[in-house]
Amino acid sequence: MSEPASTATSTALAHAAPDSFILTAGTVVTMDAQLPRASAVAVAAGKIVAVGTLAECLEVVPGAPVIDSGAPVLMPGFIDPHSHPFLSGLATQLPALSIAPWKAPTWSEVLSIFSQAMAEHDADVPLLFNGFDALLHGRPAPTATDLDDIFGDRVAVVVDNSGHACSFTSALIRSRGWDATPPADPVGGSFARDADGALTGISFEIPANTAVLGPVMQQLGGSPLGSAAEYYALMARAGITSTSDMTFSTDLAPAYEALAAMPSSPLRVSLWEVSTATDPGAAATFDAGEERLVKQGVKLWTDGSPWIGNIATSFPYLASDATRRAGIDPATAGGPSAMNYSRAQVDATLDACAPLGWQMSFHANGDLAIDVALDAYERALAKHGLLGTDHRWRIEHAGAGRRDQFERAARLGVHVSLAPFQYYYWGDLLDGQMFAPEQGARWQAFADAVEAGVVVSLHNDGSVSPPSPILNVQTAVTRRTSSGRIHAPKQAISVDAALRAHTIDAARTLHREHLVGSISVGKLADFVELGADPYEVPPRYLDERVEVLGTWVGGARVDLPEFLAAAHASDPAPHVHHAARGHVGHGC
Repeated sequence: MSEPASTATSTALAHAAPDSFILTAGTVVTMDAQLPRASAVAVAAGKIVAVGTLAECLEVVPGAPVIDSGAPVLMPGFIDPHSHPFLSGLATQLPALSIAPWKAPTWSEVLSIFSQAMAEHDADVPLLFNGFDALLHGRPAPTATDLDDIFGDRVAVVVDNSGHACSFTSALIRSRGWDATPPADPVGGSFARDADGALTGISFEIPANTAVLGPVMQQLGGSPLGSAAEYYALMARAGITSTSDMTFSTDLAPAYEALAAMPSSPLRVSLWEVSTATDPGAAATFDAGEERLVKQGVKLWTDGSPWIGNIATSFPYLASDATRRAGIDPATAGGPSAMNYSRAQVDATLDACAPLGWQMSFHANGDLAIDVALDAYERALAKHGLLGTDHRWRIEHAGAGRRDQFERAARLGVHVSLAPFQYYYWGDLLDGQMFAPEQGARWQAFADAVEAGVVVSLHNDGSVSPPSPILNVQTAVTRRTSSGRIHAPKQAISVDAALRAHTIDAARTLHREHLVGSISVGKLADFVELGADPYEVPPRYLDERVEVLGTWVGGARVDLPEFLAAAHASDPAPHVHHAARGHVGHGC
């Protein structure tokens, strides 16, 4: 047996990018049931060629350099199967300023960010803030009058964290001439008005929000690719190496191509085209190649967001201090009227896309929305001869999902991607303040889904919540909210099930398990280095004690400074037209 030619740390050899090398760690957690643990991984041409002991790897690549990662744990890179990485960068990074609840948990802290921004920017520069949440910030969406008291005679816009609404000052209204001639409501959007029809400073849905934000973003400028790259880096720092864009449109393709071509690009991205596109079933190919970028399916929204009252539920919102502060009226919120499509429209989209082989995906939070999605799926699968096939059609979020719905999804071969962040950040409000405990306590029913036999993945839906696979695992395993409270503890799952939902099972949902999701021979050499073994850390301390030390993509350790420098040095001109979209189309 040949001895290793050399032994070095990852920092010394990772950038040398030898064609073949062996990577070692304190332990290698493979997420491969055939070989759960190892101590070394052999890599050649960016792919895994051996897994096991150092001696076993040397038999496959004799004489290869041995790189000691220095990490206590090496795992397959985490997978976030439901995100919006490009638009999330525009929404959360400069020139936008974040006031999201995880950055500013209280309204007083939001006011401090407002004050700092006014002090740091000239009065003629518009201010843009993203991440307001009426439930968590404890107050209704601000009107122009409210914002005028804060910002005086300057243009400022505050975007709701859901992406479904914007608040803006009277100065913005005057700057557009909307005080003299209020705009008509665009198709698919609207403006809040007083009894005389004058704007009150709140817009709703993408068309109206775009009218508010477009000129502001043009004036602010900035680099869309640079902002998107910052969000890529945020995901990489959380240990993510593969993700998706669940609101892809073909005009975003050049931006994704540009990011994929940059040195040390940290993410592989699977794309779901929005069903409202002119031709959502059109084929797409990318110069980056399918291992980096691939169009996988088509996405629909059956209902909306729990936090603004427009999800389709069979049970009511409660009349409480929380819902009153958030402006959610139990008399009108929820119910079947919250559906975004008629059943005929859903069926027509499925009939157009299913024969083309696309993997369908339905956003569905409320139980009525899930029922509609499953009904429509079953009809279309039967009609197009897909029952019993490996189609892996998807349901996203499934906040109010029931055990019988998960069992039905499993029978139909439908995958479910759950959203631990919904429970972690809003769980204390969901249970007894937004909904009755029978529904609210068991929100995000992890155990029901896993025990039903459905393939479960976990996601963060960036930028609705920050990327954090380890926190997602902790939440699914402990049922602890951000306050430390526990609701419906029987809905907790094992550490192994939760980690699978961010690795190999998430890869299955993306139809990428042949490439990523486990450390197995033949797969791409995508890894995350961890500072502690998640199987050994007490579950309630996972997010605190399991540090992400770095990631590898295609056999090269990701160099985020190199990637970010290239992105910020790129020409912004080809991508500036995307700027406003990051604030109105990133969620869900």
